[in-house]
Amino acid sequence: MTHPFYSLHRQRMVRVAAATPGASVGDTRANAAATLALAQDADARGVDLLVFPELNLTSYAIDDLHLQSAQQRATRDAIAAVVAASVDLKPVLLVGAALERNGRLYNCAVAIARGRVLGVVPKTFLPNYREYYEKRWFASGGGLTGLTIDLNGEEVPFGPDLIFAASDLPFFTFHAEICEDYWAPTPPSTMGALAGALICCNLSASNIVIGKARERAMLAAAQSARGVCAYVYAAAGIGESTTDVAWDGQGLIHELGEQIAGSTRFARVPHLTVADIDTERLVQERSRFGTFNDAATFAGHPETRFRRIGFAHGEDIHDHGLERAVRRFPFVPNDPAKRDADCFEAFNIQVEALAKRLEAAHAKTLVIGVSGGLDSTHALIVAAKAMDRLGRPRGDILAFTLPGFATGEGTKANAWALMRALGCTADEIDIRPAARQMLGDIGHPFADGEPQYDVTFENVQAGLRTDYLFRLANQRGGIVLGTGDLSEMALGWCTYGVGDQMSHYAVNTGVPKTLIQFLIRWCIRDGQYDAATNDVLNAILAQEISPELVPAGADGALQSTESMIGPYALNDFFAHYVLRHGLAPSKIAFLAWHAWRDVDAGRWPADFPADARVAYDLPTIRHWLEKFCYRFFQTSQFKRSALPNGPKVSAGGAISPRGDWRAPSDGTAQVWLDELSVNLP
Repeated sequence: MTHPFYSLHRQRMVRVAAATPGASVGDTRANAAATLALAQDADARGVDLLVFPELNLTSYAIDDLHLQSAQQRATRDAIAAVVAASVDLKPVLLVGAALERNGRLYNCAVAIARGRVLGVVPKTFLPNYREYYEKRWFASGGGLTGLTIDLNGEEVPFGPDLIFAASDLPFFTFHAEICEDYWAPTPPSTMGALAGALICCNLSASNIVIGKARERAMLAAAQSARGVCAYVYAAAGIGESTTDVAWDGQGLIHELGEQIAGSTRFARVPHLTVADIDTERLVQERSRFGTFNDAATFAGHPETRFRRIGFAHGEDIHDHGLERAVRRFPFVPNDPAKRDADCFEAFNIQVEALAKRLEAAHAKTLVIGVSGGLDSTHALIVAAKAMDRLGRPRGDILAFTLPGFATGEGTKANAWALMRALGCTADEIDIRPAARQMLGDIGHPFADGEPQYDVTFENVQAGLRTDYLFRLANQRGGIVLGTGDLSEMALGWCTYGVGDQMSHYAVNTGVPKTLIQFLIRWCIRDGQYDAATNDVLNAILAQEISPELVPAGADGALQSTESMIGPYALNDFFAHYVLRHGLAPSKIAFLAWHAWRDVDAGRWPADFPADARVAYDLPTIRHWLEKFCYRFFQTSQFKRSALPNGPKVSAGGAISPRGDWRAPSDGTAQVWLDELSVNLP
């Protein structure tokens, strides 16, 4: 039996699809058959909600034929056929039909589930400009609340005031609007979302003209972002009349402003555009986005005016895979153009933030320790650019390499090469004599020649480096530039107080380790520095990440950070979903498993690092996620609570106590560890 961990429903996900059926010009039987063919396909693919185009049962572009009694009767017969055939189908169907009520014809969305019509939603906004003449045939459903419609002998709810909600899956709630409704300044789906719908659907005909596909995508993205919801859009395709217009069959699925699926346009065959909606993410976003709740208040609490139409859907605990791309690096876009744009913004946020701090502090110099590792490298190149932007000489940067007992010759050489290439004022202070003195003063065995490499041995070195930098800043009229990144602060992988946790300004504290690697690559690719600097940067990128606090063993192996705290790629993945979305550990494990379970190198752009082309199985993910939860929730908050100032960089989250993250320093990780233990196989 499949473990519930692998079930989309247990992970609070809903599989949706936008349907692009083959249409006809008014042949309702053919349209019903095309509808059912795609419904059966969707059923086989585990779809929960299937959205069809506007008037797909009636046909859209039939003009005055909408007003013919025979056409109207045939439409009701087509609905009856679909309802009867839906009894054994899993998906809830949203189909389009023109229906007469009280002497008026309405352009409607009909919700059908397991042989039952749940309700009928009439279109509110009717286009009557340029090529559109809908007011010639249809009445607006605006303001029609609390009503019913006789549909083949059964009274069913009718009106734009309907939200459909699965009684056995509380996260499966949806709202329907039709085409022009979301082109309006006040889309009905806005009220639907404020009333509680997590998935907003649009049944659209929408003929195609140049540029319209981009406009549709923009509107769907905007509505899903403003409504803090998912948005499923289905436009008419092949088979509709081309007397005066043409059709492209665009299907779109968005979530929180991001497109997660899109159809092949102008396809000659019927098809489905399928994606899994993360409703837990939506609920979490609404709970932390107070403006959404304020909007509901200012709108007079729409949930008090909407009717909630319940239906039993049935929980599916089988493994249907995941119809959704999960980025391995959630802080870094996969698309090269978006990635370069993000890197440009991140780098310049850091540069401008540091430039402002230098001006405000009236600092004569900027003091930084340079190890030859990633973080200090990135902080130094940001500092160099800040000095350029302020019109100050790079010699005002006082860069020091501070070798200790385990400093490698390669990293020290890289540190010197980088400082020279950038034109800093460079120097070296060997901290080993002072470290031996301190270790001797406190009676540490290492001072007597015993190789005891404990936390005291490590932190004496880290603390001395910071102490030297602060005293140098005092002596030379400067401020100390912190180099630690968001990943280290999330894990508490830093020495508190007089250590690398402290500085006068922490320019990297909003940047995760994975993003720092891409930022350095972007600086090289974008030509931010000269060839000599780029050569050093490439060499630094190729190094293994190491704190270099403990000498290499007999085998010559360097101390490895990731062997102790886990791969930064996984830790940054975990941090993103904890900080930005507040997801439970088991859900984070589910997403991480789908992102990392196979190598599939072809999915990754050519400029992604080689270590991105790896795979992690579920036991490995679980092991490092347990470590992350313990470090993040139980042992590290006191370090984050005392962070120095530094800029937020990524929308993915930050850990400043004055910004994104506030938590008690004496909390426990037990809730998160228990949740992981109970819900993973």
